[in-house]
Amino acid sequence: MTTDNNSSTKDFEGKKRGADNGIMGAIYGLAFIGAAVYLIQHAASFWGGVLGFLEALVWPAVIMYKVLELLKM
Repeated sequence: MTTDNNSSTKDFEGKKRGADNGIMGAIYGLAFIGAAVYLIQHAASFWGGVLGFLEALVWPAVIMYKVLELLKM
């Protein structure tokens, strides 16, 4: 019988850390893939495609900034 005493991967309740973040990772992953495909398809050159890929990595942060800016009253 083996026991897992590795406290660095579990929180105080015994749950694995990050185990409940799967759905958000999936949503971000699908959004990233969609944005990358869209931006790369509309690129006019190779470097435009590279820039589109980099934009796809950071667009969620830009969108969140704009949403929070709109909610500020």
